[in-house]
Amino acid sequence: MWRPCGTFDETYEKDMAIVRTPLRWAVLTASLVLTVLLPVILPYYFISFINNLAITVILVMGLQIVSGYCGQISFGQAAFMAVGAYSAAIFTQKLGLSFWLALPLSGIFTGLFGLIGGAPSLRIKGFYLAVATIAVHFVTMWLILHLEITGRSHGLMVEPPSLAGFSFDTDERMFYIIMPVMILMTYGARNLVRTKVGRAFVAVRDNDLAAQVMGINLFYYKLLAFFISCFYAGVAGCLWAHLTLVAHFEQFTLLHALWYIGMLIVGGMGSVPGVFFGVILIRILDELVMVVSPVLAAWFPWLGSAPAAGLGVTAFGLVLALFLIWEPRGLAHRWEILKASLRLYPFAH
Repeated sequence: MWRPCGTFDETYEKDMAIVRTPLRWAVLTASLVLTVLLPVILPYYFISFINNLAITVILVMGLQIVSGYCGQISFGQAAFMAVGAYSAAIFTQKLGLSFWLALPLSGIFTGLFGLIGGAPSLRIKGFYLAVATIAVHFVTMWLILHLEITGRSHGLMVEPPSLAGFSFDTDERMFYIIMPVMILMTYGARNLVRTKVGRAFVAVRDNDLAAQVMGINLFYYKLLAFFISCFYAGVAGCLWAHLTLVAHFEQFTLLHALWYIGMLIVGGMGSVPGVFFGVILIRILDELVMVVSPVLAAWFPWLGSAPAAGLGVTAFGLVLALFLIWEPRGLAHRWEILKASLRLYPFAH
């Protein structure tokens, strides 16, 4: 099988490899080295921003699997992240487990909890499933606020992770936990969508009746998609709780769930790189709004503080509407077009 620019894949292993050429290996190696050096080079603000970005990527990557690849719209991702954060806090602070054991256990526990949210997908889909996941969100928040083990409205305090006496008690140190986890989770998602399971997800998304006729077990694959998605949310919640050192219900609102869906739409449904595009664009937009809002409030005092404070949601809604109208396939589609043109350069299509 040939590839553009005279690059040929001569074996099946080479054709299936994620990193195919020496140039890509060089870029990947340089990127990893640069990533390791980032806490030394960049100030605290940017490291904190990157940590936030990486955790959001893990969370939205799970949403991409269940919604982008399997076609099951879920507004429960913020609630599932809350389950991961609270379960991690309970594992480490109440049961005395180490962070390194609590990290996968939080993902597994959230995955099992998410099967409850995924169960309605066996009977309903589309708009009705989205409403059902919103109901799961509110039920989860109600449980968190009324159970003794979750600390009710006070939340749970979390100690920073440690390894052999070394405490990861700063954002710069947590960077070395969060980034490897994000890379591993991204690698796992990238491989998952190329397997038999990933192809079954796509078949269910495109036409579930046709997929069932072809022998795909809808019951199994829909629940599996929810389990994997919630596993990602649980891991993201565990990292978030140990980064902020607290698990509190106000960190996981329905508005957050809407933002995660918006990131998916802006980046591109059914695309792993689209997750990065959507998360980075929306997070940068959010940061810019935080800078611009006080300036607008100072320039136009007659507006009052309320419009400036709501500028973030307004900008998010505007961007989302523009993408739905003009680029419904997201930034990932534009990225593919750009790559195709660069491969043919300097020849015209």
